[in-house]
Amino acid sequence: MAFVTGLISGVIVGIGLIVVFVKSENARSKSRSALAVTIASLARMTVEDSKKLLGPEYYPSWLDWLNAHLCKIWPYVDQAASEVIKASMEPVLEQYKSIVLSSLTFSKFTLGTVAPQFTGISIIEDEGDGITMELEMNWDGNQSIILDIQTRLGVGLPVQVKNIEFTGVFRLIFKPLVTELPCFGAVSFSLRHNKNLDFKLKVVGGDLSSIPGVADALESTIRDAVEDSITWPVRKIIPILPGDYSDLELKPVGTLEVKLVQAQGLKNKDIIGKSDPYAELYIRPLRNKMQTSKVINNDLNPIWNEHFEFVVEDVSTQHLTVKIFDDEGLQAAELLGCAHVKLSQLEPGKVKDVWIKLVKDLDLQRDNKDRGKVHLELLYCPYGMENTFTNPFTSDFSMTSLEKALKSGETEDGDLVNKKRTVIIRGVLSVTVISAEDLPSTDLLGKTDPFVVLTMKKTGMKNSTRVVNENLNPVWDQTFDFVVEDGLHDMLIVEVYDHDTFGKEYIGRCIFTLTRVILEGEYSDCFTLEGAKSGKINLSLKWMPQPIFRDSEQ
Repeated sequence: MAFVTGLISGVIVGIGLIVVFVKSENARSKSRSALAVTIASLARMTVEDSKKLLGPEYYPSWLDWLNAHLCKIWPYVDQAASEVIKASMEPVLEQYKSIVLSSLTFSKFTLGTVAPQFTGISIIEDEGDGITMELEMNWDGNQSIILDIQTRLGVGLPVQVKNIEFTGVFRLIFKPLVTELPCFGAVSFSLRHNKNLDFKLKVVGGDLSSIPGVADALESTIRDAVEDSITWPVRKIIPILPGDYSDLELKPVGTLEVKLVQAQGLKNKDIIGKSDPYAELYIRPLRNKMQTSKVINNDLNPIWNEHFEFVVEDVSTQHLTVKIFDDEGLQAAELLGCAHVKLSQLEPGKVKDVWIKLVKDLDLQRDNKDRGKVHLELLYCPYGMENTFTNPFTSDFSMTSLEKALKSGETEDGDLVNKKRTVIIRGVLSVTVISAEDLPSTDLLGKTDPFVVLTMKKTGMKNSTRVVNENLNPVWDQTFDFVVEDGLHDMLIVEVYDHDTFGKEYIGRCIFTLTRVILEGEYSDCFTLEGAKSGKINLSLKWMPQPIFRDSEQ
């Protein structure tokens, strides 16, 4: 009887819990739906709507005053600025024009009758003798811009740029501060952040799509011209008082050395086989300043070990962007993931070894999907600091004053040398395979017969340890020496296998550039095996350098 009573009570309690759970889930569902509707409504809000909602304290009256006066003076601004912009933009357009275009000029350029509107403002503290202001601007104007273009085929087209919509943040720098009115010597302006730039292209009296490739080439040229002419850290300087303001001009401040080592866990976008990844790297998104790696066919864990160099113009605000694509041959490549590194996070003169998670879009704050990761070695070299640290990417080991002069292309007598001096880091890499820990079992009896294969990627030289039978924590303590001809561009691949009667079974691997051992001379560490369920390997690496200089014609 007690059993029956307990069973009935349990059923009743269980049903009650299920009812409570269902009601709770329904309430959460309704709450999420209501939140989604609210977010969608906020996305459709105009500036006027937000003013009514948030109150006047968030939109100071002087911002409305500024917009009102800008509308009044806009016809004069249009007349004065149109010719200046036209004259300055034509050379930039010509510089970035695509191969399918032979010339680009403006036949008409006016800013229209609709003035832009400022929607926000902020003051940035300046440690120097200046004031920096950032203004957020929206512009949905009626500009009248007509381009005369000539194609390589000899076809001339008048192309109208219409329906321009722009949202961005402009930076104004008032510097230097002086005692004379208006209290600053010059003003510099730059497009700090391009949030949105949209426009349409239309042939006057025709269809641009009738000529293949022209529309895409022209749009790319316009975007490159905007990026290169006014986007930060580029800035335009307007002198207000007489003086020399050359110190305000954009100047390179250093170089960024990048070694693209490898990527892991990339998404497969191909129906047959695997993705064919390659990487695109840049600091400024200009075609002539972007650099591209080689394509690694049919591999979701590609190894590149490629070196790139970039000019840095503002270390405090710029960042390195890496985008990894799947090569589709004649079709457009598909983005697998992207990442960026702020240059302000790098310590000058010190190599930073980083693994960065790939995301779908750099503007997204979070991306919960696993798109893989990319491995980089980064070194920021400020100008004037070259002699205070060892640069492993352009090393000057044991160079005499004459050799340094030869490397820079000049002898001690001042005569130019028409040869490029290349430093090749040659030496002996000594690798001691000490032991492994917690290797996964590969046999039915829970045992593994592990051994290690060491390979220099560039030369293909290999060495193997002995097999340790039936051991998940083997000890080898064996040392191998490799003669390395080019330490900056070679890699060490350490692979662990299980020995079987009829062959071998792969367990996992570690991949090393030689940067760290070249810098430190010798180090020992414990490394997690990539691709293995578990396991670590203990290694000791030692470098004995012997630099060689080779001459090559420029």
